[in-house]
Amino acid sequence: MNSKKTSQLPALSIESLIHTVRGERVIIDTDLARVYGIPTFRLNEAVKRNSDRFPEDFVFQLTKDEYASLTSQIAIS
Repeated sequence: MNSKKTSQLPALSIESLIHTVRGERVIIDTDLARVYGIPTFRLNEAVKRNSDRFPEDFVFQLTKDEYASLTSQIAIS
């Protein structure tokens, strides 16, 4: 990826994008796509097409409760 595109976020710390879910530190796909300056669907598409390049625990699906909890935490902060 082009290094010029990685500065799409204003002086926002990557640490602030990391959340803990099921005891794992995660970055939500929309946030990671913003870091790289690409649409979320393109990020997900690239991961699906190249799944053998990522560790098994790179991607996991949030449950509805986890998603609701995380979005409420993000809205509050």
